[in-house]
Amino acid sequence: MFEIRFHGRGGQGAVVASKILALAFFYDGYYVQSFPVFGLERRGAPVAAFLRVDKQPIRLRTNVYHPDSVIVLDETLIRFENVADGLKENGDILINTRKNPSEIDSFNGYRVFTVNATDIALKYCLGNISSPIVNTAILGAYLRINRKTKFTSLERALREEVKINTKDNLLAAREAYRKCNMLMSENNSEKKTAK
Repeated sequence: MFEIRFHGRGGQGAVVASKILALAFFYDGYYVQSFPVFGLERRGAPVAAFLRVDKQPIRLRTNVYHPDSVIVLDETLIRFENVADGLKENGDILINTRKNPSEIDSFNGYRVFTVNATDIALKYCLGNISSPIVNTAILGAYLRINRKTKFTSLERALREEVKINTKDNLLAAREAYRKCNMLMSENNSEKKTAK
């Protein structure tokens, strides 16, 4: 079983990202569970979403407490939440930020990846300048890190779930896929395997 936790803010598309990634895994023959947890239901409020993936039927019906990967759609959440809470040792953290992984030192013991999903989303006019929708870009970056599902399956899921600006969302995912690799830490031993 493989578990992923998304941290974002209302309006960034964290819940939809979880659903899209679940569908991509499903297309590749996995059983999936995708579900959100909301705090205050308003734009900008912290939101978490969860994805559980397995090759066997999933009977577990709990929150995800010990994820293999954490995806952070808004880097400001790092100051207020322990986004690495329960993350497995050597787990992956993907953060939407302008910073390189070497500039983020608060996650020792984990594999830290970064991508500037905000600028990519703005480039493709996904959302607006005050509220860019970064979910499809960050999913593209995540597939660069986690190769358990194919990029073509993500594209298929995006076409199925995103009916507005589909082409631009696909372009954002593809660009983030490429740029995540360039932003990986020079010290990260995974750099070679991510090519």
